[in-house]
Formats: sequence, structure tokens, C-alpha cells
Amino acid sequence: MTLAISRRMDSICQSEIRGMTLECTRLKGLNLAQGVCNTGVPPVVVEGVRKAMEDGFNTYTRYDGLPVLREAIADKMQRDNRMSVDPEQEVIVSAGSTGAFYCTCMALLDPGDEVILFEPYYGYHVNIIRTAGSVPRYVPMQPPGWTFTAADLEKAVTPRTKAIVVCTPGNPSGKVYSEPELRIIAECAVQHDLFVFTDEIYEYFLYDGRRHISPATLPGMAERTITISGYSKTFSITGWRIGYAVCALKWARMIGYANDLVYVCAPAPLQMGVAAGIRELDAAFYHDLQAEFDRKRDWLCNALISAGLPPHVPQGAYYVLADASRLRGRTSREKAVNLLKETGVAGVPGSAFYHDGGGENLIRFCYAKPDEELIEACRRLRG
Repeated sequence: MTLAISRRMDSICQSEIRGMTLECTRLKGLNLAQGVCNTGVPPVVVEGVRKAMEDGFNTYTRYDGLPVLREAIADKMQRDNRMSVDPEQEVIVSAGSTGAFYCTCMALLDPGDEVILFEPYYGYHVNIIRTAGSVPRYVPMQPPGWTFTAADLEKAVTPRTKAIVVCTPGNPSGKVYSEPELRIIAECAVQHDLFVFTDEIYEYFLYDGRRHISPATLPGMAERTITISGYSKTFSITGWRIGYAVCALKWARMIGYANDLVYVCAPAPLQMGVAAGIRELDAAFYHDLQAEFDRKRDWLCNALISAGLPPHVPQGAYYVLADASRLRGRTSREKAVNLLKETGVAGVPGSAFYHDGGGENLIRFCYAKPDEELIEACRRLRG
């Protein structure tokens, strides 16, 4: 026997997001590549952690999270997502929404199962699906609205299809799926008896009057949807790794067991801080959050227009895909590296979000930055 890495890791490589972050650090640039979200943590969330540590919440929790956080999430799901959830049996707190997605795939997918993603996609979704031994299939979306048709979706379904992944608001596109689009997905899932795994981590980042719709609320979807979200972005705590999955008990139990095997539990005092934020921050916080990021979106999009990098203006989340066709380079990576060298601003090559040679004239930029950093990045882009 020859020593080698496992076959499941054969096709996995470091994400371009992290790769460009390292390149940005090396060149001492401004990082608009990774969604670090260093915009400041609400004081009530920080105070919740401090108090939890002082009160002794420093040991293992139940594998699916502390009761106070599961109850807060259930209340939030009722209030904001119009979903009735049992906090005792249908909520699994995990290591960020990525951790919840990973545990969902480990619990519900078998090797050889096919999973449909909308392209451009989030690379971690694809790599986690591959790590589970499953096979990603793709539905291309068309700019500028990143649209698709029922026929596009149906074409991707085969007898081996097990699930559809929906990321709304979307990373990297900023797409907010409309109710008619979600109904197309729901009808397909019901007809072919498929799971739907959602990534709703950006649900509070919405622009131009759009509203977030959780796919689980559509007819026939409650029993087959795994609703995944978290507070990494909303509370600017990406390093805390507090996310969750919400689903029917028959799926939640095994997702929770997978969570126990991989993570044991999410950090106890950080769970308490997030619970405090959910409980105590009112509607004004979320209104101000939207207004703040609406302003940041406009700053960056206007700078990209001035720089000759026309943006696909996002409907939600906090990323912009920009047309990089005017930049030097054969590939999107060469274009992104050249831009970094010339301006000191890092973005992510568009090819990171496509499976087969797509995205070579796109670069993704993140605007979840403090105002002074984002203003300086915009100045550099304008030249």
C-alpha cells in the first residue's frame, strides 16, 4: 500500500477566497476578497459572552446547543421567517452555517447522490458536497438578474438527484430569490421527492424593498427543507462560528449526531452572546443594518463604475460581481492578481464560482468593511 491522501479529498483545493486573502496580506493590500465582516459587534452580544463566562458557561453544551439559544432561534424563526419550530427537537446549533451545512450533507447524502446548485455558486457548498462523496450538478443563472427557468432546473434532475441547494440572498451574486422562482424550486423538489438545503446566512441584508422568503414556508416544503443560517454576518462575529440548522425531527436527530461527532458542540459562552443578541436587539437594529450596507453597496458600485469595472448590482448580501473584461490577464485569477498589484485592492476571481471555465471575466468584491477601509478601497479603484 502506498501512503496517499484520501480519495474524498482528491478534488478539494484551497478556496480562491482564502488564496486571494493570503496574496493580499503578502502585498499589504486592502482585502475585499474574503467576507470577514469586521464592522463591529453589537455591545449586547459582547456583554452576553462576558456574563456567560463569569456565570460558568465554559463547558460542553448539549450537542445541539444551549436551550436558551435554541429557544431564541425558534422565536426568531416564528417572527422573521413565519416558521413554527420546536426548539427542543428541530433546532441544531453548529459551528457556523458552514458547519451546519457540512453536518446536513454528512447526515443526508450518500456517495453517488447528485446535488443541484445554481451557478455562480458558493465554493464551500460544492467542496462539502464532494467531501460527502456526492456529485454536484449545475443550473446556470443568467445576468444581470441571475435568472433561471423551470426547464433549466428540470434539465439538471436525474434519477440520482437527492437535493437542491438554494443560497438566498446569494453569495457571490447577491441574488434574492423571488417567490415565483422559489415556487419553481419547490414544485421540482416535491415532484422528484428531493431535499432542499438552504443557506440563508444573509437574510437580513436586503436592498431596494426586497423581502426574504424562506423556502420551507412554501407548500410541500416544510418536511423536506433544511433551513440553514446563523449570526456570523448579522452580528459581525464570523470568527465565533455560531450557526444553526432547522428541520423536521426525523432529519434533525441525525444532523445533530453528525454535529456531535465533528464539533461536539459550539462554544458555550459564544452561544449565550448570540442568544442575548437575538433576544435584545430590536427591529431598529436590523433597519440600521440594512441602511448601513445599502450605503456601502452604493459606494462600491459607484467606484467600480468609475474604474471601468461595471458591477452586477446586488439585490442582497454584501458582495458585488464586477465585469473585469477590461483588465489584463487571460484568466480571472490573473486579472484579480493584476488588479491587486496595480491598486492594492483584492477581489476573488470569478472562476471560483463556476465549474467549467465560466466566470473568467468576473471578480467578486466584498463591502462588509468599516467605512474608512471601504472608502480607501474605492479611492484606490478609481485611481
